[in-house]
Amino acid sequence: MIQRKAGFRIAAIAIPIFTLFGAGCREKDAAKDSAAPTDPAVQTASCDDMVSKLCARAGDKSLICEASKNLGGVLPKSACTAAIADFAEMEQKIDADRKVCTDLVDRLCKDVGPDTESCSIVRAQTPQFPREQCEQLIQSYAEVLSELKQKEAQNQPLSVEARDRIAAKGAPGFGPEDAKVTIVEFSDFECPFCTRAAEVVHQVRARYGDKVRFVFRQFPLPSHSGAHLAAQAALAAHEQGKFWELHDLLFANQRALSRESLETYAKQANLNLAAFERALDAQTYKAAVDRDASLGESVSVNATPTMFINGKRVPNPTAFEPVAKLIDAALGGA
Repeated sequence: MIQRKAGFRIAAIAIPIFTLFGAGCREKDAAKDSAAPTDPAVQTASCDDMVSKLCARAGDKSLICEASKNLGGVLPKSACTAAIADFAEMEQKIDADRKVCTDLVDRLCKDVGPDTESCSIVRAQTPQFPREQCEQLIQSYAEVLSELKQKEAQNQPLSVEARDRIAAKGAPGFGPEDAKVTIVEFSDFECPFCTRAAEVVHQVRARYGDKVRFVFRQFPLPSHSGAHLAAQAALAAHEQGKFWELHDLLFANQRALSRESLETYAKQANLNLAAFERALDAQTYKAAVDRDASLGESVSVNATPTMFINGKRVPNPTAFEPVAKLIDAALGGA
């Protein structure tokens, strides 16, 4: 996702987004005995198993994980098997080393709300952070908490008035106005992530047809030099009933959005070229593009693509299945 403004503090200090390792069940403590282990799982344990267990416990980017990866390549299998047999003791030491991260999660979830989406994200991501990054977050705690609360506020469903405002008539789109599900996307033709979202929209149209209404809003980022003119060109095509034809060509060629290139795509889309050129010369649709951008800012859009389904912000509009799951929920299984 490409941002219009400064991003979330966790991103600002270069902490990546991680997925949560399986459900949070702990491995059963291996039985210890002075003789050779009798548990088949322990007997067949490899150094890869040891590394996986250590990294899952300590965090994928932790120094402990990195060190275990190096050691796992040189230790004999017997040493790795013994380490797994004594893993309960190692867990205690790892947990003590990572207490700063555990405390950070508890503190953030208490302050932002234990039942919030932000708390869920914190609980999912923080276990994979190196201890040093947890320490950095604590040093900037007030700012981190402020931005988490801001993000949580943005994730709240839009008011009915705001939903109606961003879905108002006139913008390009498809589907009946009385559809049970209304999807509104704010997009930028020069944004590579928006290309992925455009593919998702085509899949949505193919699967759901007239069960949904889709509205496309312009949100050209200032950092994308060709995006604003491309947005104007898309609205000029919309005036001629050829929005989707040009939409697809713009995303397919988003690294070439010069005026000359736009005219080439207009020809390929079988637009009335003279009318198209007049619209760009006169900046006929500049104000409309700016209104869309202002509309987005009024509902806290600061990055592209941003998508709303019935007023609820979509966490990942660049992947079809998560979007489809939200649509199905909004349809009530219809």
